Amino acid sequence: MKQKIFNNTPKFFQELLISLYNYKAYKVRYGGEYNYFLKKFKQNRNLTREELVTINEKRYREFILKAIDNSAYYKELYKGIENPEDIKNISKLPIVSKEDLRSNIDKVVIKTNEKLGSSKTGGTTGKSLQVYTRRVNQQERFAMLDDFRGRFGYELGKKTAWFSGKTLLTNRDIKKNRFWKTDVFNKVRYYSTFHIKDEYLKYYVEDLIKFQPEYLSGFPSTMYDIAKYGLKHNYDFPSNSVKAIFPTAESVTPDMRKTIETFFKTKMYDQYASSEGAPFIFECKAGNLHLELQSGVFEVLDENDNPSISGRLVVTSFTTEATPLIRYDIGDSITLEDESKVCSCGNNNPMVKEILGRIDDYVYSPENGKINLGNVSNTLKDTKGILKFQAIQDSLNQIDLLVIVDKNIYSPDIERKFIKNWRERIGENMKLEVRYVDDIPNEASGKFRIVKNNVKHLVE
Repeated sequence: MKQKIFNNTPKFFQELLISLYNYKAYKVRYGGEYNYFLKKFKQNRNLTREELVTINEKRYREFILKAIDNSAYYKELYKGIENPEDIKNISKLPIVSKEDLRSNIDKVVIKTNEKLGSSKTGGTTGKSLQVYTRRVNQQERFAMLDDFRGRFGYELGKKTAWFSGKTLLTNRDIKKNRFWKTDVFNKVRYYSTFHIKDEYLKYYVEDLIKFQPEYLSGFPSTMYDIAKYGLKHNYDFPSNSVKAIFPTAESVTPDMRKTIETFFKTKMYDQYASSEGAPFIFECKAGNLHLELQSGVFEVLDENDNPSISGRLVVTSFTTEATPLIRYDIGDSITLEDESKVCSCGNNNPMVKEILGRIDDYVYSPENGKINLGNVSNTLKDTKGILKFQAIQDSLNQIDLLVIVDKNIYSPDIERKFIKNWRERIGENMKLEVRYVDDIPNEASGKFRIVKNNVKHLVE
């Protein structure tokens, strides 16, 4: 009903509603302890490695003790382990997988009278996961992010182009080749990431040139397609307009970085976290990635779960008190930099040589263009009972969905919502075949792919 009302109001009122919605959300994000945290992180920018390690160990101890006291899952999991709160004993604690977290979520979430926020993440493995958050943890995370972005001059209210999975366009917008909506209070223009195709890209490029944002943020795959189009068609983006670009949610390849930075004539600064609340990795002005020890513990493990320079990433995140992430296998891999190297930027956190992560994929719609991995995983929004799914595209005009469901929860109404979410992304003309299965096998590498696109050669 709310979406229907929104779709039928004039553009001016739609943008007013977006601005009011953001105003309400920002009161939560930037209220309470936010300013305290932001001030603290600014003051801590040049701490020594020893000072950072001391903070890390202290926060780890406090976090583990809170989890044991308030989470039935961790209280039971750590029975018989001596001094689990001592970081020296971290290898004695069991590693928690995404499936462990998902299937035990009711026991993992802390028992509290505090009103918790919640968010449902689709995730790039195709499994739905609902996590709960304390407001103070949200405020600390936004303070960390804003301290990172603030090092490049960003603050809320500066003109920003945002590329995310928000569904804000109406049929009128598309007919008018208008693929964006603006928060007029905070000068944020949200560009649709659901309509990335050649016949529309000129409107994105021309509006960005007209809008002249100071900052870009969001899915790098969308910015990449816009930048490629702009360079191919000899558009000249205004020099000194964009001060920095902050990609989110997806891995950035060297070609993506080069193309985006060339067209927008500025530098991109990457950051790594996760929708579940993983600790942060931030890129500095010198172009190096740093673990943020104030946000959590990072373990890099080999196939035998022994510490390694390069391997899979297991995290403990201090800002996940409501749904504690302790020795959580995030599903990504990183390579650490040589410990002897010191960064010229003044940040003494350990450096990361490379975030290997997952290779982002997409499905292609002849009607709407590329639908990136972030938008594919978000088709789980407002659904229940979908345990796992995989999208397979063997032709330009059809997508096959393999779906595993919990038959006690899944229903025809949920199926309709799931299909509606897909139609919002791929349009009405493609054939969408849904097949319910008991199992979806992993790749030979052991990894699961939410998208298998076999037509890339036809659209690249």
